[in-house]
Amino acid sequence: MSDHLLLGTRKGLLFYERTDAGWRLAREEFRGIPISYAIRDPRDGVLWAAQDNGHWGPKLQRSRDNGETWEEIILPKYPEGAEITEGNPANLSYIWAVFPGSPSRPERVYLGTEPGGLFQSDDGGQSFELVEGLWNHPSRMKHWFGGGRDHPGLHSLVIDPADDDHMFVGISVAGVFETRDGGVSWQPRNQGLKANYLPDPDAEVGHDPHCLVASPADPEVMIQQNHCGIFWSNDGARSWSEVSEAGGPAFFGFAIAADELDPATAWVVPAVSDELRLAVDGSLCVCRTQDRGRTWQALRKGLPQKDCYDYAYRHALDIRGDRLAFGTTSGNLYLSDDRGDSWATLAGNLPMIYSVRFL
Repeated sequence: MSDHLLLGTRKGLLFYERTDAGWRLAREEFRGIPISYAIRDPRDGVLWAAQDNGHWGPKLQRSRDNGETWEEIILPKYPEGAEITEGNPANLSYIWAVFPGSPSRPERVYLGTEPGGLFQSDDGGQSFELVEGLWNHPSRMKHWFGGGRDHPGLHSLVIDPADDDHMFVGISVAGVFETRDGGVSWQPRNQGLKANYLPDPDAEVGHDPHCLVASPADPEVMIQQNHCGIFWSNDGARSWSEVSEAGGPAFFGFAIAADELDPATAWVVPAVSDELRLAVDGSLCVCRTQDRGRTWQALRKGLPQKDCYDYAYRHALDIRGDRLAFGTTSGNLYLSDDRGDSWATLAGNLPMIYSVRFL
């Protein structure tokens, strides 16, 4: 289990650490600046922080000395003439996530962006190129669109640990796409998903995965918290089955985490619905399945159970061993050392929390 947490928040980058006296805020960086996502690359320890500067647009920061100093990385650009839709030029407006590549390619880094582009670097972030095979997919111009934001957002990337040319992306709103040739060609992998907001809920493209993960224990097991429920795949995204809890809270939400050793176990942080992004019945809980979504257990011990409005964004839940942590839109940070059975409040009154990652 990790004793260090990295938080991307509405008003800065926060470092939390566990000491003999308990968890504490160790330091902060970029005070007052929104950090849409932050992560430490497990391969070389490099810290990445994506900034959302509103009117001035996104920025990307990198630290090679654990945050003591930072350098601003020149942002990639969409190629000249690239368009989101006909007559609408494509410009990078948001960095959803930074994805370290596989251990076999130590200099590879990916960026997931709005308006839906995946960028790849093979020199540790000194330069990035658009993965044009995905951007030029024939479905993009007509069938990708914005959900909660104006344009599509690429927020999830899953790399096959046995073959780093084999990858999946999750895009809101477009769906899950798979490549087996390093990004040259891509295929939609949305069979079994439901897009209840479309005229054809079974459309091949136009789905809204809020977060896509694969089981570290079995890469064929993939799970997504979707706009229209929770969906599970046991065959590497070739087909999906809805595993939402009938009549229970485990249905709508954003964040999802998969157990590192058990492919049958995952956690979600539910909210009411797309129209009411609030804790279900005013009661915050984390839901866990231990049987591939057939049943769910609502874990509430230590979490507020009255007059609560909290929920968690898609990147604001993480797991290391038996330890889980999540942050909320109301600026609360919670941690469990027993796989979610009980929770402790590490901090309150923080800025809105966009991402939570163990270091």
